[in-house]
Amino acid sequence: MMVRAPCDLMVLDAAELASLSGPAGPRRGRAQAEIGILPGGSVAVRGGRVVAVGLAKELRKRWKAVQEISASGCLVTPGLVDPHTHAVFVGDRAVEFEMRILGRSYQDIAAAGGGILSTVRAVRAASDAGLEKGLASRLDRMLLQGTTTAEVKSGYGLTLRDEIRQLEAVRRVGNRHSVRLVATFLGAHTVPAEFRKRRAAYVDRVCRRMIPEVARLGLARFCDVFVDRGAFTLAEGRRVLQAARAAGLGLKVHAEEFERTGISSLAARMGAASADHLMRVSDADIRALAASRTVAVCLPVTTLFVGEPRYAPARRMLEAGCAVAVATDLNPGSSHCDSLPLAMSLACLGLRMTPAEALTAVTINAAHALGMGWEVGSLELGKRADLVIWGVPSHRHLPYTMGANLARTVIVDGRVVAERGRLLKAR
Repeated sequence: MMVRAPCDLMVLDAAELASLSGPAGPRRGRAQAEIGILPGGSVAVRGGRVVAVGLAKELRKRWKAVQEISASGCLVTPGLVDPHTHAVFVGDRAVEFEMRILGRSYQDIAAAGGGILSTVRAVRAASDAGLEKGLASRLDRMLLQGTTTAEVKSGYGLTLRDEIRQLEAVRRVGNRHSVRLVATFLGAHTVPAEFRKRRAAYVDRVCRRMIPEVARLGLARFCDVFVDRGAFTLAEGRRVLQAARAAGLGLKVHAEEFERTGISSLAARMGAASADHLMRVSDADIRALAASRTVAVCLPVTTLFVGEPRYAPARRMLEAGCAVAVATDLNPGSSHCDSLPLAMSLACLGLRMTPAEALTAVTINAAHALGMGWEVGSLELGKRADLVIWGVPSHRHLPYTMGANLARTVIVDGRVVAERGRLLKAR
């Protein structure tokens, strides 16, 4: 008689299990639609890690679980990964939402003193407790909708003190929240008001003071820069990225959102983890991304939210062999959205991605955009046991059932942290 090994948890008999297992690295081109479907699939967990994936009959022969959860009739996926958010802020910009409806552009609002600088003023005036409370509440909503790992950027302080305050809030909240956080320094988000006539001095401050100090304190894994009309130039962006690389930080870029600048091609050449937005990306940029390890992160909620007519050309990117991810871009001004399932729906409708491609975009490819692809993003032996049981029978139903919270059970590191729309406990 075979002796069964003990395990902590088994999730059993899914109508469809999408493991996202496969070769190492992000999915590219046609492979982005390969999501490792296993009808009747089950998962065994021990010590917060996946120890087996297969059919329930096979798993029960080998493992004896302390807890069993039935996923009958449900879809099971890895926990979702949101690779681009600005979730640490206070206040809102609901007035700007109405202004855009009435015809004002993103740039018009920024030129009038709104936009990013409006949130900068609010963050500078906020307490540390206020920053943490706002971030934690947003993470609660993200978790309830299946997000178990998320990137969070600074960029609403624009002084060394206030950028550090944001990043320290990310660290403190991340230490106690179930959503696993990856911090990104975005001091080069925009030029602050006090440096409007001295932008070269601000870029110098970002490169010579902010980046080295953030790296010394170990507060961020990545450094980002916003290169676009009204933000930073390509030359300024190159300098920021070079300073970040010299300090040992990974690289990310806000790229080709409102006009084509070439920063995505530069990011690919410099080995950036991701280039994000890409609504105005060129064929040359797409070829550069496809030939690199840089993940192309699309933000379809933002395109809709700011009223832009052109979505990122995800189909062209996939056909060229790019690895494509999708994020919410959660922020107070241009994407007040914390739902990755809604972003998946818009990826299908606006980016013309299939449901399978969209699922890959918010799991394994999103994980690689954060340098976390070896830990999360798929249900494979040895990876963290982050998974979601969805109240739908297949991956196609997840973006198809638009706007509903379909996450029935959310599991992080092998522990149930949310059940039927209710948070159970912090990590």
